Amino acid sequence: MQTAIQLYTLREIDGSILDVLARVGDAGFDGVEFAYRVDEASTAEIRGALEDAGLTAAAAHVGIEALEADLDDVIETAEALGYEDIVVPWLDPEHFETVAAVEATAERLSELARAVADRGLQLHYHNHDQEFAETDEGVAFDLLVERSSDDLMFEVDAGWALYGGADPVALLHEYADRISLVHFKDVRLDSEDAPPLGEGDLDVDAVATAAREIDAEWAVFENDEPDDPVTALENGADVLSGAVR
Repeated sequence: MQTAIQLYTLREIDGSILDVLARVGDAGFDGVEFAYRVDEASTAEIRGALEDAGLTAAAAHVGIEALEADLDDVIETAEALGYEDIVVPWLDPEHFETVAAVEATAERLSELARAVADRGLQLHYHNHDQEFAETDEGVAFDLLVERSSDDLMFEVDAGWALYGGADPVALLHEYADRISLVHFKDVRLDSEDAPPLGEGDLDVDAVATAAREIDAEWAVFENDEPDDPVTALENGADVLSGAVR
């Protein structure tokens, strides 16, 4: 299992995307998951920076509206940068508040997943905590998995799942055949803080073990509100590499 960083973690670092990629390579990650700033340089320049840093493009977060508005452009960028996994990073809580809302969400994502699959790539959905709301027929996340197409994969964010009341280790095992990307974000259950990886309530080692057991391809570190992104980068690389290897 390889390690990557979700580049949203580093959005406040000064310098271009090319500078950021060099920093990520120096920190020891195997790859990156894109989310922003890719328009700061050409795809050829970004591809060159990845190669210079010894990094692989693991995946990218792309908003659902962008996917629906211009799938050709999203696919073209993915092919140019060399990743095959596209991740819808967020849907508002209203999409998971009722059974009808979850079913509509499952159909919407399934339709996109089929379109992406037809182009030879794979679509994933990345959870936060709202997906673990209780509905009349059970937990919304479970319904979403059950009622969506097998073309749709899931990037389980272990920290957000824990914050939402789920057991991330059990979640990984239950839906192993739909998971190849696992997010490692730490949380504190009694606050909205975003602690450094390994300093919150997430059992990083247990999640890493489960991710290995289900043959996940990528362990992806994220801290969406780091006190210092440079420190978060270095700490995240050390903790995650120690847990997965």
